[in-house]
Amino acid sequence: MATNKNMKAKPYYHQQNTNAAASGGGGGGYSSESSNGGSNSPSPPPSPRRHSSISHSRRRLRTKSFSFFRRDSFALTVSFIFRRNLRYLVLLCLLYVSGLIMCVGPFAGLVGHTPVPGSVYRSHEIFGKLWDQIQSDNSSAIDLSSVWKYKRLKVQKPCLNSTVGRYFGIEKESPGPSGFLIVEANGGLNQQRSAICNAVAVAGLLNAILVIPRFEFNSVWKDPSEFGDIYDEDHFVATLDGYIKVVRELPDLLMERYDYNMTNIPTFRVQAWAPASYYMGEVYPVLREQGVIRIAPFANRLAMNVPPHIQLLRCMANYKALRFSDPISTLAEKLVKRMIEKSSGTGGKYVSIHLRFEEDMVAFSCCLYDGGKAEKLEMDMFREKWWKGKFKRKDRVILPGLNRINGKCPLTPLEAERHLASLLKMFPLVYTKESLATPDELAPFEGYSSRLAALDYTVCLFSEVFVTTHGGNFPHFLMGHRRFLFDGHSKTINPDKRKLVLLFQDMNISWVTFKDQMEIMLSENDRKGIIVPRVRKINRKTSIYTYPLPECRYQMVYLYSFEDLSIIQDGCWSSNFYRPRNSSSQVIILLLA
Repeated sequence: MATNKNMKAKPYYHQQNTNAAASGGGGGGYSSESSNGGSNSPSPPPSPRRHSSISHSRRRLRTKSFSFFRRDSFALTVSFIFRRNLRYLVLLCLLYVSGLIMCVGPFAGLVGHTPVPGSVYRSHEIFGKLWDQIQSDNSSAIDLSSVWKYKRLKVQKPCLNSTVGRYFGIEKESPGPSGFLIVEANGGLNQQRSAICNAVAVAGLLNAILVIPRFEFNSVWKDPSEFGDIYDEDHFVATLDGYIKVVRELPDLLMERYDYNMTNIPTFRVQAWAPASYYMGEVYPVLREQGVIRIAPFANRLAMNVPPHIQLLRCMANYKALRFSDPISTLAEKLVKRMIEKSSGTGGKYVSIHLRFEEDMVAFSCCLYDGGKAEKLEMDMFREKWWKGKFKRKDRVILPGLNRINGKCPLTPLEAERHLASLLKMFPLVYTKESLATPDELAPFEGYSSRLAALDYTVCLFSEVFVTTHGGNFPHFLMGHRRFLFDGHSKTINPDKRKLVLLFQDMNISWVTFKDQMEIMLSENDRKGIIVPRVRKINRKTSIYTYPLPECRYQMVYLYSFEDLSIIQDGCWSSNFYRPRNSSSQVIILLLA
């Protein structure tokens, strides 16, 4: 029944588009018809030349006929050459794809070809070969305090007449709200975070009252948490007060109009990265007319390049309004303190590693490891369970070896849990949230993946160095948050997996050579840690959540002091958590599996 009612809401939106297309298309169709009609209709005969002789006309006709013949011959020749080359091009493409399938695909072993370098998982073999050399290496370990060349980023201070004052000053009179905005955030913790920040921005754009975002239950993450379970609702509403109005529920009169069923509310399915003009042109008129709209799903449904005052709302939502709930903040604070205590030999500094070697991600990557047929069968079953026939379509070619060469395979703890012993050999001081917290402390979080991820997020935020092994919303948001907080520099190690797979393929590589390559990679990560995108006006192409500077720093500097770390993330941290102390070469690691 809910599905049928939801379907009733969609035609309203489609009707808006249909009417627009009919009015716009009608004009377009009319003008197109008149112009095309003129070109397709036979042209009137040319007026005869008054002072021309018959013989001259015949010569002119013969010349024109010959000219047409030459042009037609040339066209036929070009067409013949093009078709012939096209056949060769198609043939070459087929040969190329066939070669990939034979060399790095499932048939490589059948034809007896040597695997393409980097296409086979060999990290465990390299580790076994280099372990003796690693143990006998007498060189000094890396000192965390001297690793990073770039310490701070000089950021131009904003003028007093910043966009904060211009757009949200007291002198500006704002008209009444246009209606209520409902969004449904989907995905995991940080995809939902993106949706919340974008919802705040869209509410400001439409001058709408935002209803606390609803979380869509995800079949993979399986977390039934609501907004208030993860974030502090009171803090969220209070922080945004004066910028946009946020309410917890729709007024009863509106709910009664739609039979107390959210799916009856006019629903928009907005395209990904929709520009601000789309919301103003398509969504705003419906909002004004109906008084309420619903956008579902709402992940990545707003473009990055938006007006400065709308960008400010994103910054405020992400770095000030979104504070984790008390249960999450309390335990996260304990975990950070325990990591600092265990890192007393390094001045309270530690490295956090986000492995993200999860079953769903490994299955989606279609990469092969060292589990043989049992691993392949398990991943095939997982893909079929959660994505049905997506990976069995005739037009989909799965090339695990090519994925590895292109750096699309998740790194295991060597580059999952069965290889953890090898990691512990190299770094004995490794901790996880399971080893830092007691079973009783973690019990309320079990079965709630987003709440557990919130613990990881906070402890990683305060680490000296953050290491990510795969892409995704978690590292992107974390890198941006660290840039925003710590002087514009993100101390992040993001391994170049295209280079790594080639290094892991070389069974003759020495530890010295491998270590030299890692130092080069570390220097490159250090350089990228201070990158600030060039933003002219509002033509931003990169994510403001990964690269929050310059806009967030420029516009939010007057909202609160950057020297006070108690404002960050969950509002309960003291500045002692990041106070520099005497450092040593010992490395303490927090491992997030």
